[in-house]
Parts: sequence; structure tokens; C-alpha cells
Amino acid sequence: MSAPLISVSASPDPSAIVSAAPSHPLIDLTRITRIYNAETAPLRALDDISFSIDAGTFVSIVGKSGSGKSTLLNLIAGMDKPTSGEITVAGKVVSEMTSEQLSLYRRSAVGMIFQSFNLITSMTAAENVALPLFFSGTPEQERNARAIEMLETVGLAARAKHRPTELSGGEQQRVAIARALVTNPAFILADEPTGNLDTKTSDDITDLLSHINRHERKTIVMITHDVPLALRLSTRIITLQDGKIKTVDSH
Repeated sequence: MSAPLISVSASPDPSAIVSAAPSHPLIDLTRITRIYNAETAPLRALDDISFSIDAGTFVSIVGKSGSGKSTLLNLIAGMDKPTSGEITVAGKVVSEMTSEQLSLYRRSAVGMIFQSFNLITSMTAAENVALPLFFSGTPEQERNARAIEMLETVGLAARAKHRPTELSGGEQQRVAIARALVTNPAFILADEPTGNLDTKTSDDITDLLSHINRHERKTIVMITHDVPLALRLSTRIITLQDGKIKTVDSH
């Protein structure tokens, strides 16, 4: 799966997302600051953050609780806007998009993986995976076929008709990964993807993410507290401390 180039028009139409080789860097943050108006005093969650991510890389963002990791992820995902600074993805300025454009951006360009899986318990695995395609207006036959294809990619085609309560934690996370991939997003954002899993299952999930990055050339940005995990998987590690970049390590 090649990462698509994002093209967001004034009218949020899914056909505005076109497949092409992404520009470099794929993600670029320039002097990003995010200040929340807390009751007692303004909270500076991010303070003048700048870095870029090239297409096809695996970047981990690490740091203690309160370092700004989740705020940063929300900004890249288009779920929040910076107080100042600019975020561009494939040359498009995400931080200046309208609400409609951001909705299209999140639906078509961003794949999200959560620590708590966020699956709908009343739906089968295949239905959960197909759900993003429903919102983008994909015909039923096509979205069902695509969902099975993605479940095959994560090794769960045989569990397509099972509901989340009938799946193990590792299987649920694999379904969540398949759901994140189903729209062929420009990149994957993974928020503590192994946080609720035992060691063996965690290793299986991280091996899968590594495979998706290396063999599918899918860009992955992962939030984690687990520095050894970040060292094992990542091409770059960005360490945050008190809303600032402490270190950037490439290997």
C-alpha cells in the first residue's frame, strides 16, 4: 500500500484524496505551541516544537506523563489546533483547515490506533474494520471486501465474524490496526498501542507494526512510555520533557 498524497479541497469530498508519492517531509511541524486556559493559570502543553517526519519512517515520541505527547498526537491528527505555529502534511497546512476539511483529513489521511482498541462491541471484526469506509461513502460490497483484505493482512481473516468480546486483547488490537489501515491513510498514529497487552501479545503487535512499516512502507508515529520498545522499532525517537523537545535520536 503506497501512502496517498493529501489534497484537501474547499468542499470536503473523499475523491479529493488522490494516490501519489508523498512529498518530503510528509509531516512538518514549525514552532508549535499549545496553551490551554486552565482555571488557575495558562498551561503551556507544548512550547515552540519543531520537527519533521519523512514518508516511510517509524518515529516514536517518548516522555513522561505530562510531557506533551498526547497533545502533540492530537494536533497531528487534526483533533486540536495549535495556539501558534504551523503543521503541514504532504504540503497541506493542517493547522489552517476548516472544520469540514479537518473532518475529511481525519477520515481519509489519518489512521488511528488506540491503547483501549475503541472497537464497537455490537459489531463483528469485519464490520468494525469497514466502518471508516462507510463514513467515506464507499459502496457496501467494496468496503466488505476491503475489510476482509485488511483482516488477512493482520492475520485475522478467520475471525471476521467474531465480535470484540469473543476476541483476545491481541486480536482486538489487530482488528484496530486493520481498521486504521482500511482507508490507506498517509500515516498511522499509534497511541500506546501495547499499553493494555501482556508481554508476549505486545511483542506480536509490535512485530506487526514493524512489518507494516518496513514492508508496506507505511509511515508510523507512535506515542509510548516504553523506551526499549521505541529503540527496537523506530528510525527516530523524539523525547519530550515539559512540552519541549529534549532530544532527537536517529538510528
